[in-house]
Amino acid sequence: MTDHIDAAKTLGLSFRDEELLVEALTHRSYLNENKKTKTHNERLEFLGDAVLELVTTHYLFTKFPASPEGELTTYRAALVNTVSLAETAAKIGINDHLRLSKGEARDTGRARQIILADALEAVIGAVYLDQGYDAAGAFIAKHLFPKVDAIVANQGFKDAKSRFQEAAQDKEGTTPRYEVLMEVGPDHDRRFTVGVFLGTQEIARGEGKAKQEAEQEAAQNALDKRGW
Repeated sequence: MTDHIDAAKTLGLSFRDEELLVEALTHRSYLNENKKTKTHNERLEFLGDAVLELVTTHYLFTKFPASPEGELTTYRAALVNTVSLAETAAKIGINDHLRLSKGEARDTGRARQIILADALEAVIGAVYLDQGYDAAGAFIAKHLFPKVDAIVANQGFKDAKSRFQEAAQDKEGTTPRYEVLMEVGPDHDRRFTVGVFLGTQEIARGEGKAKQEAEQEAAQNALDKRGW
């Protein structure tokens, strides 16, 4: 990784304890090739995920006072899913400062999206520990909240599972079935791979930290694949 001062500057942050930022940008794989490094970002990611959920929930609760719980949940899911977080992480320069193994550094596509999303959550956790809730909230507000209006305007919050089910029933007279194909990772950082089927045919797969997120991604991928 380039100097942590450069990383902080890129992210528009200033740390009292700069080692927190170094830890936030260190992927577990980096330790395999750098034996002197003892910490990676999974604990900070765990903390940052919780801070992110509370901050975004409070913001959406306040911004949309007439919206029911279910609608607020869909807005939040669209704002903080892996794709959204990875896009934000790449935009603010996290990708340029990650500490990865040589193998992980070559990964692209979905694998890199997961790494970037996790690193953004870890940075949020690091800011929270270093400067408190308000500073973490300001960081989240700066980089994520501007996306909310576009998500709502473009109906990016719509439930992909519902849309795929309606299309499948209308076009093929069948209801999609979801199956967990793989679970990896420790309990606090579980990753699910889910397949969506029409009859016995697997249409697409999705991944996520929760089964529901993986199912939503599988449904969206199925919609894209079928052109529905």
